[in-house]
Amino acid sequence: MYGLIGRMLAAPGRREELLDIMLDDMDFMPGCLSYVLARDPSHEDAIWITEVWDSAEDHKASLALPSVQATIAKARPLIAGFDNRYETEPLGGIGL
Repeated sequence: MYGLIGRMLAAPGRREELLDIMLDDMDFMPGCLSYVLARDPSHEDAIWITEVWDSAEDHKASLALPSVQATIAKARPLIAGFDNRYETEPLGGIGL
């Protein structure tokens, strides 16, 4: 399995709007075992994204899906940046 954990920063005061776009536009992504969005309680504009995929290739392929491209296009103006990104090798657990 392949995992990613990252923190996205929304434009100041736009976190909830960004979360709404990302949550409302979620669609099936082949190879995706888990995709979780969470508010960072210590930073008013930060969002944690935790992903688990069957493989790194499945993750890469998901970025070309029309639904993912549409979400990225809608969300991009609200994204200020990313300040943490960690690749992991998930072993299992609840939900996996």
